Amino acid sequence: MAGMGLDALAEKARPVALAGERLLPVLAPLAPLLPDGALRRGSVISVAGSTSLALALLAGASAAGSWCAAVGLASLGVVAAAEVGIALERFPLVAAPPSPEEWAWAVAALMDAVDVVLARPAGLVREAVARRLAAKARERSAVLVAVGSWPGADVRLAVTGAAWEGIGQGDGRLGARRVDVVANGRGAAAREKRVALWLPGPDGGASAASGGSGLRKDAEMRACAGQDAMAGAG
Repeated sequence: MAGMGLDALAEKARPVALAGERLLPVLAPLAPLLPDGALRRGSVISVAGSTSLALALLAGASAAGSWCAAVGLASLGVVAAAEVGIALERFPLVAAPPSPEEWAWAVAALMDAVDVVLARPAGLVREAVARRLAAKARERSAVLVAVGSWPGADVRLAVTGAAWEGIGQGDGRLGARRVDVVANGRGAAAREKRVALWLPGPDGGASAASGGSGLRKDAEMRACAGQDAMAGAG
């Protein structure tokens, strides 16, 4: 995928990119954050405080057959993308362009080719650029997921708190990270919503989090059960 040009990508992805419905699915734990419980084609979603959350937003659509792409995220790990549920064979990564103008061009070109574009701006996005790319998303029925601040985003997601959980009182291997997410935006997204997630969860994916430190308690119970079984065997 790394060596594929944008024109070739557009030809390869177009049959899927133009055949979808107005809504693209998301992982079930993320649905409460979005007005339609899904990604609405032609919309822009900004995600602050967590690249993992931005990546997880793509997973449902990717699993359903959509092409997705990322631009400007040099540190993005393909292992993390695969664990959250993204099909790597339909997820080209584009290196960060050297200038804001080329970055905007690359994002627009990718929206011609794929259903969902995950993009990290090189700096602050000017309102004129944001309006132009939002218009491109509407024109191409694509979804733009921006990492960081984005002027006029339809939906704004922000991680307001995060804590890793593991086995025992701070010792042992880290099992998962609990994040608190706040969602708001324009129109149907104006009413604020709050959701707690495991991201990543024990399996590397995303799952809903209940109150308290349930993951730690579950892990301790499994560890105790294992110790009891070993004691019984002895």
